[in-house]
Amino acid sequence: MNQPSSSAPRQSLAGMRLRKHADYQRAYAVARRLKSASMNWFLAPQTAALPGSLLPALPRVGLTVGKVLGKAHERNRIKRRLRDVLRRHVEMLPPGCDLILHPRRAVLTMAFAQLEAEVMRILEQARTEATHCRAGAAPRIGRP
Repeated sequence: MNQPSSSAPRQSLAGMRLRKHADYQRAYAVARRLKSASMNWFLAPQTAALPGSLLPALPRVGLTVGKVLGKAHERNRIKRRLRDVLRRHVEMLPPGCDLILHPRRAVLTMAFAQLEAEVMRILEQARTEATHCRAGAAPRIGRP
């Protein structure tokens, strides 16, 4: 079994996770949908937490793993693996944005290092997209 290396610092995702159904629905409504090799992901700018605040809101991340991906223990394993990768790279989350990861079944059998590399690519691309949105660039509509 592929075990993650213990040299990476473990950080917490507490307070950075999307938990409410309404938050997911709002994010899906305004998000830009993008695809990677083993998952779809959605990036949505957050509504201002405090009006007039110059600081961006804390980034938030959500995971959606549907029943089509397998039984409960398989879905839970996918979520555990993704949360572990996200904990290792929490500083790469795009500030002021909500990021939702929607994995495909391939994530279940993928090597951990490969999964980590893909999530890092997604986080880098999400940071780039978030800076474009904050810079006032016109939002891109349609496929990337």
